[in-house]
Amino acid sequence: MKVFLVICALCCFVAILKLPIEYYTFLRTIVSLGALLLIYVWTKQKNYALTVVFVIILILFNPLFPVYLHRKSIWIPLDIITGLLFLIFAFYKKSEPAKQEEKATEILPVQKTYSRDRIVSAKREIH
Repeated sequence: MKVFLVICALCCFVAILKLPIEYYTFLRTIVSLGALLLIYVWTKQKNYALTVVFVIILILFNPLFPVYLHRKSIWIPLDIITGLLFLIFAFYKKSEPAKQEEKATEILPVQKTYSRDRIVSAKREIH
């Protein structure tokens, strides 16, 4: 998965250049597949905020119903941001919650006292 996401990012960065329309069709396909993959992963992990981000990317880059923004100056920042997102999540490692070290506390047995164990004062013994 990491390699595929890096390829998606590189394709987005290459899209900044002036290339034939066929490349941009390929870009839409590859980015859509990458977005679908990440949507699946984030949904499975119940991270809905990131799912929404990649649904928006999927809508922008989908090859079936393309969104035409007609200006290269609009697409360049979108390509850079999308490429950076793919790179970030290619190397993203989910941090596990730090386990708190359980301090070994000594549990001392409670000494039960009995009434026969009491100390009798010397004053009481002398009558």
